[in-house]
Amino acid sequence: MVAVGELAPDFDALDHSGAPFRLASTRGAPVVLYFYPKSDTPGCTIEAKGFRDVYPEYRAKHVQVVGVSVDECAAQQAFRQKYGLPFPLVADSEKKVAALYGVLGPHGTARRVTFLIDAQGKVQEIIEGAPDVHLARARAALLTK
Repeated sequence: MVAVGELAPDFDALDHSGAPFRLASTRGAPVVLYFYPKSDTPGCTIEAKGFRDVYPEYRAKHVQVVGVSVDECAAQQAFRQKYGLPFPLVADSEKKVAALYGVLGPHGTARRVTFLIDAQGKVQEIIEGAPDVHLARARAALLTK
């Protein structure tokens, strides 16, 4: 798995709409890069809605939020629309991004891991555990300073 202090690996993938997304496009701003197992499942929905509900606070601090799962573009788009998610969801259906970050689980889905990345692209913190842990630690690290 990518470690704290390392540069976050750049990647090219499709987003929820099928448009190209490149992590390098977020450089210059902090990023919450969160991996989740599957769109529109209970834990993943809690986490996505949690980021959505404080998204204006993240944007006020110029923080980007990007979700990644191994779902296809159509599933990501449906998930995004159903819950009004204002940030991009990367469709890692080829599982390359999850593998690159070392978070591909034994069942072929991404493990729930969040990487907090600074404006220069360096990983500052890695969060694992339940969705509420991810939400609370990301908020504490990025919104309370």
